[in-house]
Amino acid sequence: ACGFGSLALAGLCADSVRAANPLAGKSTHHNPRAKRIIFLFMQGGPSHVDTFDHKPALYENDGKKMRFDDARTIAKTGKRATSELVMKPMWKYKQYGESGRWASDLFRETAKHSDDLTFIHSMQSEGVAHGPATLFLHTGSTNFIRPSLGSWVSYGLGSENENLPGFVSLAPITSSGGARNFGSAFLPAAHQGTPIRKNDTIRNLGNADLSKDEQLRQLNFMQRLNAEQLKSANRDSELEALIGSYELAWRMQNNAPGVLDLSKETPGTLAMYGIGEKETDDFGRQCLMARRLCENGVRFVQVTSGAAGGANNWDQHSKLPIHEPQAKAVDKPIAGLLKDLKQRGLLEDTIVWWSGEFGRNPYGQKSGNKKPTGRDHNANGFTTWLAGGGVKSGLAYGSTDEFGHKAVEDKVHMHDLHATLLHLLGLDHEQLTYRYAGRDFRLTD
Repeated sequence: ACGFGSLALAGLCADSVRAANPLAGKSTHHNPRAKRIIFLFMQGGPSHVDTFDHKPALYENDGKKMRFDDARTIAKTGKRATSELVMKPMWKYKQYGESGRWASDLFRETAKHSDDLTFIHSMQSEGVAHGPATLFLHTGSTNFIRPSLGSWVSYGLGSENENLPGFVSLAPITSSGGARNFGSAFLPAAHQGTPIRKNDTIRNLGNADLSKDEQLRQLNFMQRLNAEQLKSANRDSELEALIGSYELAWRMQNNAPGVLDLSKETPGTLAMYGIGEKETDDFGRQCLMARRLCENGVRFVQVTSGAAGGANNWDQHSKLPIHEPQAKAVDKPIAGLLKDLKQRGLLEDTIVWWSGEFGRNPYGQKSGNKKPTGRDHNANGFTTWLAGGGVKSGLAYGSTDEFGHKAVEDKVHMHDLHATLLHLLGLDHEQLTYRYAGRDFRLTD
């Protein structure tokens, strides 16, 4: 375990220096509506026009050549209004709930919770390629080294549980920025995310070579040495984080295994998340683990779909039908998470956020003389949704044009969404700053 900050050393090392705890709870700028976030990241960019943004014009004009400003063509050549082949959705749409929100057959289970969701159909972001777009989604910057959203939340709020990190990333991606997507950059290292891989464990949490008494004696000795080093280190953030991580690792050995142990859940709960079913078991376990981490005080939990890459993600330029098994793997677990949070009363103060780094174009991606079977990236207009945490349920906010290509009404830039998420947590995005290299930085710079 690493990167959780300078925690109080008292209780483990009687003669150690008592270090300030950067993960201690902090006051908010205003009354919060939510206490935590679960971010469901659909890596690769799901097609909004094939999932939640119903556009009848795509059916009416399917197969027709029409003029569009293609972002990739503009980036490469500067040419606008190129001729593209309109392609209708590959899945049927229907309306759900009293709110009458549209959703395709890809997300039938999630759509049953439409009355609890807030759809934002006018999202805009930065970056044509996955790397910059993914970094912008997570850090608010396409290329500079900046703290991730989860790190800003940890920095702004602190942790609710001294025995667990404030920010956890489940099955994080290793590409498109990799660890920068859950890193703390120049914020104190205490606030970086803790990655938990697919084997449902935190790496190096246990020690099979030493007994607990031997580990405690070793820890005491190391902390005495570290405390002496800290006296002369002139408040070295990384050294403080290292010292604190040893203590937190010790506490996590006694607490984290219980939090991560899904065998304590009832058969009904496991079934709700699709655990035990081949298609949904993996993502279902991640979603259930996210709930358990949140109810035990973790402020920000990210769950990623598509981290494996290849055919197992949402980036389908020529094989859009792969959206179907990808959606099948996450749809039931997401619906189970929403239902479980609601029946436990956790949805009231937990924000669930679903998004990719961008959407996809309403026309087919060129494939020579063959009929297109995929779509290219589109950051000019796409859909995300929120649930819980004080958001207005059953709402559809903003819209794209008649084809779903560009946001045209009530546009929401990714920085706007970042500011909104922080606001719901009681944090003012303009006041949540950190002094570094001679100026104050913020998530929404």
